[in-house]
Amino acid sequence: MANWILKILEQPEEMQAVEDLQRQVWPGSETDVVPAHMLLAAARNGGLVIGAFEGTDGAPGEVNGESQGRQLTGDLPLVGFVFGFPGLYFTPDGPRPQHYSHMLGVHSDYRDQNIGFKLKRAQWQMVRQQGVDRITWTFDPLLSRNANLNIARLGAVCNQYHRDVYGQMRDELNLGLPSDRLVVDWWVNTKRVERRLSSRPRLQLDLAHFLAAGAKIVNPTRVGEDALPRPGAVVDLETENGAVSQEKDTEDKLILLEIPADFQALRTQDAQLAMDWRRHSRALFEDLFNQGYLVTDFIFLSGATSRSFYVLSHGESTL
Repeated sequence: MANWILKILEQPEEMQAVEDLQRQVWPGSETDVVPAHMLLAAARNGGLVIGAFEGTDGAPGEVNGESQGRQLTGDLPLVGFVFGFPGLYFTPDGPRPQHYSHMLGVHSDYRDQNIGFKLKRAQWQMVRQQGVDRITWTFDPLLSRNANLNIARLGAVCNQYHRDVYGQMRDELNLGLPSDRLVVDWWVNTKRVERRLSSRPRLQLDLAHFLAAGAKIVNPTRVGEDALPRPGAVVDLETENGAVSQEKDTEDKLILLEIPADFQALRTQDAQLAMDWRRHSRALFEDLFNQGYLVTDFIFLSGATSRSFYVLSHGESTL
């Protein structure tokens, strides 16, 4: 049984392994690879690169930047990494420090083995030690796997949607679509995040729980003859002057936004449908964020007919 060894990476040969792994995770565009020398420069100037290596039973599965860690991982394959660097965000009281998490990648042969979660948890531990209280990053809002990790498991929240953040990307996972992204906030010292990262498993709420609480699906999908999900008609919300009424107890304060359960498979089968989903979800997110909604959870229903939903709450008091 494999045991994942996590280690802070600081050496040139380690950064070369990260560079090589990027080519496997995001194939097809050499110019989008962050080179080893840039990774090394960032790591030596306040940034953080953590690698996950496949070990064996009995090997320690923890962050280890000492020589012992280098000995342990010297001949082991790098199967995942997370890379980030320090930055600033701006408030009415002036700029404040943050950590920007630029890349998280796991080799395709090792996905769905909890490696991404372990890497993010290690990043959380290290950034807290630096005295920084906010980590932020972007991700494609149509990727269920990423949304489930970022929102449901890690406890990040989101109320920003940015169009075509990186311009036209050329790797195989992004080619042909605008690089729209959600921007998440991961407040590392909050009880919300600490509970999500604790050793006690969080109670998983499914669609039935949210529907019973009065949540409304604003865009229930319809399945075409080709069995691919298509954007459904948008349900009107109860609003007053363009905003949800604050006097309502639950109605329209908790809503569900549906996306394809496997967007990459859909994109491979029907490029035009993928573009339709991009435009559809873009319009919904932008409108809902303008109304004061915040992404606070994510639902993934597996099975014969998988479905995925963002959970949006109205007002930050819901946190």
